[in-house]
Amino acid sequence: MEKRRLGTSGIVVSEICMGTMTFGTQADKEESFRIMNASVEAGIDFFDTAEVYPVPPSEELAGLTETWMGEWLENVPRESVIIASKIAGAAHGWFCPPIRHGKAALDRVHLRKALEGSLRRLKTDYIDLYQIHWPDHGMRAADTLEVLDEFVKEGKVRAIGLSNDDAYGVMKSLWTSELEGLTRIDTIQNNFSLNNRRDEDRLAECLRQEQVSLLPYSPLAGGVLTGKYNDGVPDDARFAEYLNHGGPRQKAMAGRFVNEKSLASTRRFGKIAKELDLDVTTLAAAWSKQHDYVASTIVGVSKVSQMAPIMRAAGLVLDDDTLAKIDEVSEEIMYPMG
Repeated sequence: MEKRRLGTSGIVVSEICMGTMTFGTQADKEESFRIMNASVEAGIDFFDTAEVYPVPPSEELAGLTETWMGEWLENVPRESVIIASKIAGAAHGWFCPPIRHGKAALDRVHLRKALEGSLRRLKTDYIDLYQIHWPDHGMRAADTLEVLDEFVKEGKVRAIGLSNDDAYGVMKSLWTSELEGLTRIDTIQNNFSLNNRRDEDRLAECLRQEQVSLLPYSPLAGGVLTGKYNDGVPDDARFAEYLNHGGPRQKAMAGRFVNEKSLASTRRFGKIAKELDLDVTTLAAAWSKQHDYVASTIVGVSKVSQMAPIMRAAGLVLDDDTLAKIDEVSEEIMYPMG
């Protein structure tokens, strides 16, 4: 398992990170522990979670994933793993998280409450990477960064990052940190996959020039790139739940992932993988981490058995001919996820 640095921080992580948003809904406690143990055995030392996990978020379950991780952490040397977590974004934006009575914000009060809650549930005195789950560009960036800077100086957080943000958000954050003498971000965690290459358009150059690492999540495009949706939506799939029982936001999300263009491109990528005698899951994971600005690709599973094809991507480098074939698909079927 290759190791890579997070931005310009002192933190070095495995090229594959295990995401935990399924822990508590799609994976029960016993299976979640098995997944974390199997991850360590496979060479993964980087785990990502959030105060609102598991998904879909609910008031009843929010924080459960961190609680389970905290119990698991009691049985492993704390310094042997890198833990990333996230504070929920503002409640008045695109989504109102079911925490703090629907009043979540990115100000001093909420940042303190969120960090204290995560530390308590994780049963640790520090978090390696603390991230803003989604931005609030309408508020002063310094009001958030000042508190994150305090967390770092207090030793409660080692590095900070953004998530679900764009080139503007990255540059605004970096400019504010430089102007005010505050801790700068080292990472941004965004949706990035063969079916969603938007970040290559503008964000990538910002990350290269500023030495900020991308942490791609959903490299399998919500499971679509595994091919399991090619012949219809399986009853036990996440997007079946979203389409059948989700609210308007979740149904819109499902439509973004599962549509005519995304399925057409997935079939094409499946043919490329077959030519290489690879599982398409392996191809997608390998492509995701094969960018000079990517530190670690965040994957997620609900069963240990789903890990094997993902782990085969560790150390795998796709050749120029394969990358050209992938680019050809992307040029013919542009922006499958919009």
